[in-house]
Amino acid sequence: MIPVILVTSLFFLWGFAHNLNPILIPHLKKACQLSDFQSAFIDSAFFIAYFVIALPAGYFMKRFGYKQGIVFGLLLFAVGAFLFFPAASTREYGFFLGALFVIASGLTFLETAANPYISVLGSPETAAQRLNLAQSFNGLAATLAPFIGGHYILSGKTLTAAEQTAMPTADLTAYLQSEADAVKLPYIVIGVIVLLIAWVVRRTSLPEINEETLSHDDRSMGKSLWSNGNFVFGVIALFLYVGAQVGVVSFFIRFSEQVAGVQEKAAANLLSVALLGFMLGRFVGTFLMRFITPARLLAIFALLSVAFTLLSAGVNGMFAVYAMVGVTFLMSIMFPTIFSLAISGLGKNTKQGSSILIMSIVGGAIVPLAMGRLSDWFGMQSAYVVPAACFSVVLLFALRNVNNKVIQVAAAH
Repeated sequence: MIPVILVTSLFFLWGFAHNLNPILIPHLKKACQLSDFQSAFIDSAFFIAYFVIALPAGYFMKRFGYKQGIVFGLLLFAVGAFLFFPAASTREYGFFLGALFVIASGLTFLETAANPYISVLGSPETAAQRLNLAQSFNGLAATLAPFIGGHYILSGKTLTAAEQTAMPTADLTAYLQSEADAVKLPYIVIGVIVLLIAWVVRRTSLPEINEETLSHDDRSMGKSLWSNGNFVFGVIALFLYVGAQVGVVSFFIRFSEQVAGVQEKAAANLLSVALLGFMLGRFVGTFLMRFITPARLLAIFALLSVAFTLLSAGVNGMFAVYAMVGVTFLMSIMFPTIFSLAISGLGKNTKQGSSILIMSIVGGAIVPLAMGRLSDWFGMQSAYVVPAACFSVVLLFALRNVNNKVIQVAAAH
């Protein structure tokens, strides 16, 4: 029980870090005078780390174990948070991106360890439910991060291009510097908290997992991961899902401003409400999986996500914003369910498979760039056809697993 509680707390930590990015995007857009496309590199710097670091993280944990991987990941997380202080002082966008890369490198270690860890700390048949429950605390962090970040980071004051041009250079520089400085204290506090948790993990006894016993399906032994069609499809689905989730959430504030005229602080509060729905969706999904198989429930949620996203791209006003709030609820079960379905039955390849699945999170670095470019060309609303296409692929993956006898047999053990 203690390892489950401690590992579940890691889900909260990275959920909080991830969901400060939707605050940083409009904030650094102001402070560093960026376009929508340029501001999307906040997500790119963050999620490219998952692609670069995931395999080294897997090898690290194969050599030293899950516990040491978690401690090292927490230390990287703390260092990245502290780097926000010099980044803000210099107001260099590249420095901010570097700090985000270091934070995400630490989170890569945490996610590479925690996702399979929580899956095997209990009976195999309830792995998807247990992972969804742990991810619910990730959802709690996602709810709190925009609210806290919006309060302590966003000033609520956005100057138009004309107003900036009319300002004396000294006044404009002072305004931009004050905007950049707003991130210093929140990220110092985050760094200190993460260091304390690293100390607690270091002092706690955590069991190591013997992955040779994870699968009773001998067909998984001795085979290449890339010969497992369901695993490969899972990697693609997770890549596109994460890209869609990051794009939907990261541009939510900009979307609300453009489509419904909602001011940034009010939009940040709306995002907190949307992510509260995301958290509740995790609990609802965990409950529904008692009666509906995970793959079937994933298919239902993915189909509704496609419909709601297309609706938000085709209507104006608050109705479009509410449709996106609905999408955040529907996205709630997608990551843990795709992950569980893709990794099921991998046996001794579990750590390597987990690393590759975590690498696929790089979708969060690519899809938002496509959305940012479409937004600069045609407006923010048109950009939301991209996540609709991503959810369509998730739907196909779910439908494949509804009738996948190998997955059902593996889950039954």
